[in-house]
Amino acid sequence: MTKTTAIYAPSPDDARRILDEIEDQFRLPKEDLMRITSQFLEDFALGLSEYNHPMAMIPTFVTGVPDGSETGTFLALDLGGTNLRVCEVELLGNHEFVLRQQKYKVSDALKTGEATTLFDYLADSVDAFLTEFASAVPSSPSFEQPNPFGSPTLSEEPAVPLGLTFSFPVEQTALDQGKILTWTKGFAAKNAVGNDVVKLLQDAFDRKHLHVKCVALVNDTVGALLSRAYTGGSCVLGAIFGTGTNGAYVERVENIKKLGDSPARQRGGHMIVNAEWGAFNNTRTVLPTTPYDNKVDRQSINPRLQGFEKFISGMYLGEILRNMLISLVDAAPKPLLFNGRSSGPLNTHYGLDTAVMSEIEDAWETGRVPVVPVLDSDAAKSNTNGIAAEELASVPDWQSAFFTEVDKLSPDDKARLERVQGIIVQRLALDPADVSLHDAAVVRWATSLVANRAARLSGCAVAAVLVQTERAKLGGGFATDEEKICVGVDGSLIQHYPNFNARLRESLRELVGDEVEAKVEIGLAKDGSGVGAALCALQAIKQGH
Repeated sequence: MTKTTAIYAPSPDDARRILDEIEDQFRLPKEDLMRITSQFLEDFALGLSEYNHPMAMIPTFVTGVPDGSETGTFLALDLGGTNLRVCEVELLGNHEFVLRQQKYKVSDALKTGEATTLFDYLADSVDAFLTEFASAVPSSPSFEQPNPFGSPTLSEEPAVPLGLTFSFPVEQTALDQGKILTWTKGFAAKNAVGNDVVKLLQDAFDRKHLHVKCVALVNDTVGALLSRAYTGGSCVLGAIFGTGTNGAYVERVENIKKLGDSPARQRGGHMIVNAEWGAFNNTRTVLPTTPYDNKVDRQSINPRLQGFEKFISGMYLGEILRNMLISLVDAAPKPLLFNGRSSGPLNTHYGLDTAVMSEIEDAWETGRVPVVPVLDSDAAKSNTNGIAAEELASVPDWQSAFFTEVDKLSPDDKARLERVQGIIVQRLALDPADVSLHDAAVVRWATSLVANRAARLSGCAVAAVLVQTERAKLGGGFATDEEKICVGVDGSLIQHYPNFNARLRESLRELVGDEVEAKVEIGLAKDGSGVGAALCALQAIKQGH
C-alpha cells in the first residue's frame, strides 16, 4: 500500500500500528544496504568513465598523499561564505603541525561587485595576514637599490606557496587550474564565471606585488583526506558528514577512463577523486524514500537534486523529523501527538534544527556506556576503533516502537524521558501541558529513526569506497593485508551526534564483514578547508607546480 502523510487512527491499537508502519519505512535491512551500495559502485564506474553525471567523480590532479614526515610552511586561503580565512600551516614532520589563522569579513558589496575588486580584497587579506600574524617569508619582495636610477632587483626569496579552498562549483582541469561555473551562497561577482579562479587570484597577488604563488585549487573533502593522512600516516578516504556530505578517495588513474589519453592518465599511479556523492541516486530508485522525504525535496531550493544528501546531512534531518511530527499532530480523528497542538517552530519550514535531535538523543544516552568515539590523532596511536566489535553489537535498537510504551520502560529510562520532555517544551515552544511522557517517547523514537537511517546510509558510502579500492568485498569474505584502513572524517554529525559513528560502523560491518570493519580507523580530519588546503599546496610542490 502506498504510504501517505495523511494518518487516520480511530483507536489506540491503530495508533501503535501507525507507529510500526512508520518504523518499517525507515528500517534498512542488510539486503537494502547491499542494493544501495551496489548502485553506488555502478555510479562510481559511470562517473569515472564519462563527464556530466550527477555522481561527478571529479579528478583533482592530486596524485599523492602526505605521510606525516613532511616539513615546511604553507599558506591556505578559504573562501566559501560570509567570511574568508587565511591560514599559515607549519608542518613539523612528526604528524603534527602549527596552525595560525585569521578571518576577514566579505561584504555584500564585494560579493556582488567586480571580480577584480573581490580578488584584490582576497590578496589584501593575505597581505594583512602575512604582515600581522604569520611567521612565513615577507609578504612582499625586498629591494636592494644601491643605484637610485637603476632597476630594482628582486631578492632570491622564493614565493610562499598557497592552497585555495574555493567552495563554489568549478570545472577543474589541473591541480592549479579551475574554471568558475557559477556563484552560489549569495555571491554574484561580475566577470568571474568562465574564468580560471587560480589566475584571478594570482593576478591579484601580482598586482599587489605579493610574494605568494597559488599552486593548488582544493575541495574541502580532498583537504580532509590530506589532513588525516598527515596526522595519521595514511588515508584512503576523506568524508564530510555534517551540514552537507561528500567524499574524496584515492583511485587508480587507469580507472579514471574519462581522462582519455591525457598526460595525467598516461603517467598512471593514483589520483584523488572528488566523488560529489551528495548527488547519488537523485532519481531515488534505491534510496528508501518516505512521504516525509518527498516533502523535504519538493519544498527545497533544489528539487530532485542532491538526493543522497537530503537523506543523511544535518541540513535536512531536522526537517524530515518535523514533517513526521506534524503528521502525527494532524492525525485524525484523534491526534497522536501533543494533543493536536503545534507551535511556531513546528509550523516553520526548517524550524526544527538537527541540533535539537542531537540534544534529545544525548539526553536519552545519559548514563549509558559511550560507544565508538571518532578518534583524534592522539587516540588513534593507542586505540584502533575505540570499542570492541562484540561490545558494539550490544548497542540497543532504540528505533523500535516498543520504546514508545512508557509503562514498559525502566525507572531510569523514564527519568531520561523526563529530560527529553523538557527539551521538547523548550526547543519547540510547546505548552508543558501538551507534552506527555508518551509524547516525549514518540519524539525520541522518531528522532532515532531519522538519525539511524542517515548513519546506516553513510555506511553505504564508506563501504562503496572500500570495495572500489579493492580493500573489501561487498558482503564480506575478503580483507586486505593492510593493518589498518584510515578514513578521515569531518562534520558536525560524525563528530557530535550521539551514536552516529556507532551506527555507521554497524552498517559498514554488515556490508564488508567483521574483519574489514575492524581494520577501519575512522579519525577526525582536522580542518580540511584550512590545513588540508595547505597540505594540497605541499603536494603541488611535490608534483612540480
